[in-house]
Amino acid sequence: MVKMSVKIGKMVCKNPILTASGTFGYGLEFDDFFDVETLGGIIVKGTTLNPREGNPYPRMTETASGMLNAVGLQNKGVNVFINNILPKIQHYQTNIIVNVSGSNIKEYLAVTKKIEKIKKIPAIELNISCPNVKMGGMAFGTSCSAASQIVRAVRKIYSGVLIVKLSPNVTNIAEIAKAVENAGADAISAVNTFLGMAIDINTKKPKLSTITGGLSGPAIKPIALRMVWQISKAVKIPIIGLGGIMNGKDAIEFMLAGATAVQIGTANFIDPTISFKIIEEIRNYCIKNNISDVKKIISGMKTK
Repeated sequence: MVKMSVKIGKMVCKNPILTASGTFGYGLEFDDFFDVETLGGIIVKGTTLNPREGNPYPRMTETASGMLNAVGLQNKGVNVFINNILPKIQHYQTNIIVNVSGSNIKEYLAVTKKIEKIKKIPAIELNISCPNVKMGGMAFGTSCSAASQIVRAVRKIYSGVLIVKLSPNVTNIAEIAKAVENAGADAISAVNTFLGMAIDINTKKPKLSTITGGLSGPAIKPIALRMVWQISKAVKIPIIGLGGIMNGKDAIEFMLAGATAVQIGTANFIDPTISFKIIEEIRNYCIKNNISDVKKIISGMKTK
């Protein structure tokens, strides 16, 4: 038997596999494919204070070894989530984590206050890649001061596990990780999508309505892996790694680099059962290598 459980702050996950926000809906969409309760956790769609229609179409396009998206946080708002969606998923015997987004600190706090009251939700993932309208559209997560400010404000009102999702579109991600740790974060998700674009050479127009969008998939894995390793050397809190994880081998690499858990994102669009398969691949790796506890993999990379 292999012990597969890990801890993110005070939240216990039955295994290190979570699903990335925006790639797994609310879990219901995958019920026909596998038992989602086998997951360590489900991170639901980005949730904002008010309903958002998202960006105009086209807002997704395939790229070499990945995809670009500019969905724009389309969701029905936190009240609809609490009143209409949560009752349908709260029976899941796994961690349900809400990805919280907003355009300013007041919106983040308003959503967080509503989630704080729900016992079934043990954690939130603070998406600080969103544009701060009071700072000219610059993302909260692109500077240490802005990241610290929003994390500190949320920490004051939220008693659950506070996970902060970092943007990779920065000069030194380790500095920002340290800043959010000092501001009260319990864990870090690393990393969000990379800024990219694609052009249709026949129409000579961008393939996305917003021109640029977030790049995800296997193409970003080596960079995301490097960032997780850099963050692990800078902070003491758990890291949840993500970025191009397509199989168990990829997931194990992230854990060896310092991640306590991982999130599966783009791979869900290719194979809706992939998260379940990755759990089994990690378990089999442990059995093959006589590893009794999956936590022994964490930060196990050898440099000599």
